Amino acid sequence: MKQQLAVLGSTGSIGVQTLDIVRENPDLFEITTLTAHHNWQQLAAQAREFDADTVVIADKSCYAPLREALADTDTKVYAGEEAVAQVAEAGNVNVVVNALVGYAGLAPTVAALRKGKKLALANKESLVVGGEVVMRMAADNKAPILPIDSEHSAIFQCLAGEQSPLRRLIITCSGGSFRDLKREELAHVTVEQALKHPQWNMGAKITIDSSTLVNKGFEVIEAHWLFGTPADRISVVIHPQSIIHSMVEFEDGAIKAQLGTPDMRMPISYALMFPHRAVRESERFDFFQHPQLTFAEVDRLKYPALDIAYDCLRKGGTAACTMNGSNEMAVAAFLARKCQWLDIVKTIEYALDKATFTLHPTLDDLEMANEESRRLAREYLAL
Repeated sequence: MKQQLAVLGSTGSIGVQTLDIVRENPDLFEITTLTAHHNWQQLAAQAREFDADTVVIADKSCYAPLREALADTDTKVYAGEEAVAQVAEAGNVNVVVNALVGYAGLAPTVAALRKGKKLALANKESLVVGGEVVMRMAADNKAPILPIDSEHSAIFQCLAGEQSPLRRLIITCSGGSFRDLKREELAHVTVEQALKHPQWNMGAKITIDSSTLVNKGFEVIEAHWLFGTPADRISVVIHPQSIIHSMVEFEDGAIKAQLGTPDMRMPISYALMFPHRAVRESERFDFFQHPQLTFAEVDRLKYPALDIAYDCLRKGGTAACTMNGSNEMAVAAFLARKCQWLDIVKTIEYALDKATFTLHPTLDDLEMANEESRRLAREYLAL
């Protein structure tokens, strides 16, 4: 029986590569639902190719042209962020691929888990912001969460079949766009420089997050929730080649690593097909093209966001939600050339210092914390 997929964020990098996996395995998957934020042209083309039952465009201003583009089909067209969450719990979907960016991914994650659906998760913010709520909901509804992030997929693969406790999770980090720059060179880096990731081809938001290591800090928080591992058992190491995607160290000193080229199709296919693996004839790793793998410590002065994320994890509650919301605002301001790159972390620090803190937040508390963090970010950046 085919898996019926809802791909949330189908026009983004992860969404597009998810559809590649579906094309390669038409006997395993059926696309029932596709969503996008504002790229209605690409969404319409995808809907036609995969004969989708339903599409949602989050930006309501794009509803009319999308509906017109699909007027001669049977595809149902909806608009608004609320509709994205609603289709995640629809009856014609049994697997939700959440490839949305940012806080917007939390509501669809909650909707999918509430209905006990399998969740292939690329939206790390769902766990960063609401890890306690999300994991409890997954357990209560026996809804499996399969990680798509390459680092968490690597850890998941290394833990498969293991019966013994782990000693440490080791998350690898490319170092981002500015890994070869000195701290004193960061004051006037440009948007164009920040968007030139040395290994991965990703969306603008996550590429900027990689340059500040906010993304890596969020991955530490995500790993804590996915694998039940405390902060002091999660390490981050710089690995410029991005060949080892992450590692697990066990109590006997053994370390398991998952290796592969920087290609998100592997972790996507593993999440969708687990416990089986895809057959991808074109994917062959050549060790002789990668004769050296190197590692280095993270410069915590150059990348203060990593320790901020660890602090948020240890504090718990709404701290990480505040960090996420203020970061989203600051990254958007940087991309719009309304602030400097260094202002991103300064904005996070300001918001965390001023924000209200709730130790055991409900979904409503998280919504309030998210709104407050964005208000504080605008205040700091004078937007």
